[in-house]
Amino acid sequence: MTEKNKKPEIRFKGFTEYWEMRELGEMAETFEYGLNAAAIDYDGINKYIRITDIDDETREFNTVKLTSPGTNLDIADNYKLKEGDLLFARTGASVGKTYHYKVSDGLVYYAGFLIRARIKPEYDIEFVFQNTLTNEYNNFIRLTSQRSGQPGVNAQEYSFFKLMAPKLSEQSKIGTFFKHIDYLITLNQRKYNKLATIKKSMLEKMFPKNAAGVPEIRFKGFTEAWEERKLNEICKYYTSSLSIGDAIVDGKYNLYDANKVIGFTNSNVQTCDYITIIKDGSGVGRVRLLPKNTSFIGTMGAFHNKDSNIHFLFCCLVKTDFRKHITGATIPHIYFSNYGNDDYYVPNTEEQTKIGEYFNHLDNLLTLQQRELEKLKNVKKACLEKMFV
Repeated sequence: MTEKNKKPEIRFKGFTEYWEMRELGEMAETFEYGLNAAAIDYDGINKYIRITDIDDETREFNTVKLTSPGTNLDIADNYKLKEGDLLFARTGASVGKTYHYKVSDGLVYYAGFLIRARIKPEYDIEFVFQNTLTNEYNNFIRLTSQRSGQPGVNAQEYSFFKLMAPKLSEQSKIGTFFKHIDYLITLNQRKYNKLATIKKSMLEKMFPKNAAGVPEIRFKGFTEAWEERKLNEICKYYTSSLSIGDAIVDGKYNLYDANKVIGFTNSNVQTCDYITIIKDGSGVGRVRLLPKNTSFIGTMGAFHNKDSNIHFLFCCLVKTDFRKHITGATIPHIYFSNYGNDDYYVPNTEEQTKIGEYFNHLDNLLTLQQRELEKLKNVKKACLEKMFV
């Protein structure tokens, strides 16, 4: 390794020394396998962490469905986690997944398909943990985990993982920096989840259930019962002959497939906001609201509102379960001629508009929150590449 490669691209002011190569085995006091016990109902005190309890993205302890270890814990003290412990998944599709224990997670025992590395106090645990989120670590896992059966990495193999490390004071600076970014990501994810939960709840409460004719919650001043209408009475349905191959370089308008803009076109351009539905293949029945002056390919159909508010119509379709209309043994398909006859409850235009505007505002907030979340994740990804050697 050249001298130039012994320093990160970005570092905190005041640090100039070269980093040194270390093996994880040098940085850990011990590597130990977890508790061989079944998971039982949570007893309110003793938590049990398994591979599946480590969130794939955040690497936090997912405590939604807590369990306890089903064994005599009087002789299981060695399996209690403490500050400085780092867990590694040792087998299966999640091999390499890591979790850094925090005192705030409470009394936690770790399960048998996990390996605990107890990091020495002369190394910063957060710095070591963040190293397990880098491309270098992922490459190490990909190469080391290759087996004739399912992938796996044992304790000895984990101890051979090499990383570059500065002196402790710089490690701590870096660890604290990434800990703060992770906090912001978690905070924004919670905000997003809260908004999504509010939307889900309001979709249930602001639309009539069964034959009730009126919703549980509605805006002040509206008291009339909703009218039962067929879907084909409140919207117009359109198809497209365009395919992915019809995208052109010099087109003026965005061409969408089910997930994203795939190119440009001058054909089949919609002059107002509209809703698409996947009518063939994977994701059949999924709907999406698209802006005017765009177009879509033939694997989707499109809805325009007749005498209904487009955002209200979108809410109606989001709530609809199209699975009962799916046909086709090999390639699933839905036909508007079938589900267009489904019944929907519809209020007057003024109440539709109020409801549509409310959910459109919620969707805009969700989009903004999602963008902020992605921005933070991209910042972290860039810093992982530039602040480690």
